Amino acid sequence: MPKIIFLPHAEICPQGATIEAAPGISICDAALDAGIHIEHACEKSCACTTCHVIVRRGFESLEPASDKEEDLLDKAWGLEPQSRLSCQAKVADEEMVIEIPKYTINMVAEKS
Repeated sequence: MPKIIFLPHAEICPQGATIEAAPGISICDAALDAGIHIEHACEKSCACTTCHVIVRRGFESLEPASDKEEDLLDKAWGLEPQSRLSCQAKVADEEMVIEIPKYTINMVAEKS
């Protein structure tokens, strides 16, 4: 099974983590199964951007984003070329390195 390396995130995963995930599972579900509590306000239905992640390694192994996902990503905080919604990006057969952005739109709104 491919490994997913989550880089440290001050609140969600302070030490970082390395997990194994079955191909075909979403990055979000793999993280949640491993106790990494990625926010997912729309219950993983591709209706928000709270599960936004940046795929630092292994991006090319993912299936392309759908038009709906691309439209939503345009609204994500800290968007980068390797950004994906973790509820939509399915693990393939390559190791990945994932960065969870410092903020989501929800987190910014709640701190205002």
